[in-house]
Amino acid sequence: MISKQQIRLPLDIAMTLLSIVLMGGTVFFPRDQIHQVLGLCLLALWAAHISLNYRYYTTLFRGKYAPYRVLQTVINSCILLCAILLGVSGVMMASFLPPTLPVPLGFARSAHLISSHWYYFFMCAHIGLHVNMIFSKIGKRRAKPLSSRISLALKALAALLCVYGAIAFYLRGLWRYMFGVQQFFFFDLEKGYLLFFVDYIAILVLFTTLTHLIARALLSSKKS
Repeated sequence: MISKQQIRLPLDIAMTLLSIVLMGGTVFFPRDQIHQVLGLCLLALWAAHISLNYRYYTTLFRGKYAPYRVLQTVINSCILLCAILLGVSGVMMASFLPPTLPVPLGFARSAHLISSHWYYFFMCAHIGLHVNMIFSKIGKRRAKPLSSRISLALKALAALLCVYGAIAFYLRGLWRYMFGVQQFFFFDLEKGYLLFFVDYIAILVLFTTLTHLIARALLSSKKS
């Protein structure tokens, strides 16, 4: 029988990859309906993710709130709120709705664009809270621990990706979408699809790393 622990990591990887694909809007697909179906799939994966971690929600009103727990609660609450806004605004724009319904499409598009980019930010931050757990699971599957040279090379690669991610975040204009400065999604076809994925993965590494470092600092201060 498959345990919850065996499901969690593949589920989280699938959610992350699907989120990156959906960040490209409808440009990746010949029909808008494919984007809509994939969005519904992501919501289904979120429902599965929440059901696997339901115990976390039962402890929200118990115990004291140290700085790390405050950070964790804010990030988890914000990503859940963004997911709900994405689902609601996505359904409002869905092609399967009757055309006679009085749906405010302008509001739905703006809400979808803003919430999708905040969702991506908080998703990266959510992953950053679980970096140690992810590498712990990967380490258990390895016969030998990583050598110091390989570990140093991976840290250098992460640092380079963070620098590249900061540049990509600015050039791709994610901040303009997040604060509603730009009201429509622009995809530069000249840069191509591959560079889009490279940029968004680098942005993911950037915010994941920053959150991980902040979380580690908060936990260290608590221990000291």
